[in-house]
Amino acid sequence: MTVEITRLTEGDIPGAIDTIQQAFADDPYKRWIFNDRSKFSLKRNRISLAIRCRWGIRNALFYVAKDPSSPTPSKVLGTALWLPPRSLNTPETWDSYLQSWLLYLRQVGMNLYHGRGGLNTKRYYIWKRKQGILQNELWEDPRGYYFCNIVTVLPEAQGLGVGRLLFREVTDMADREGMRCYLESSKDEPNITIYERMGFHFCKELECDDEGVTCKLFAMIREPQTPNDKAASDS
Repeated sequence: MTVEITRLTEGDIPGAIDTIQQAFADDPYKRWIFNDRSKFSLKRNRISLAIRCRWGIRNALFYVAKDPSSPTPSKVLGTALWLPPRSLNTPETWDSYLQSWLLYLRQVGMNLYHGRGGLNTKRYYIWKRKQGILQNELWEDPRGYYFCNIVTVLPEAQGLGVGRLLFREVTDMADREGMRCYLESSKDEPNITIYERMGFHFCKELECDDEGVTCKLFAMIREPQTPNDKAASDS
């Protein structure tokens, strides 16, 4: 397999959504926030993810993995969405502000037309509040962090190094710039062990509680690495 990592394009969006939906089909966070499975709509979820993808093409670091040597060279095998670091001392640009509002308005329009698709809004805002508290506690670098929001690989392509390449597309960039990376995982095992191989270390566990029904997220940070550090982690 010859894996090629490229930036997400409009034509990649359907395949990227396939990887995300398959990877998160049994995700603990997804089961918690979409707790009434009878109301969950795959169609509405695809529309929501497509809105996010189009926003990410312009405003984030959105990558896809493909195998150009395969019989299906345009098939998306894996997807990664990273949010670039933003310095605490740098005010938000007007373009960024406008793009955030456009994303919000498109999501509102989707909700008005397609409904919530089973989303438990109470739990969503519990998570957002807890996440904000956690990041305020852990994010000490005033330059900001590369935030790994999504990394997914199709089941058929797992174990072949696709995920590592998707990570390295940004972690190598962070290393060159001397920047830290951050992620939150909804699974401790095997995810924490996998991310530790990428140079991340566990920082704190976050518990979201809705009247005794809980969901846990595990926060990890990666320090910038030297070539020697990377060689040690690969061995």
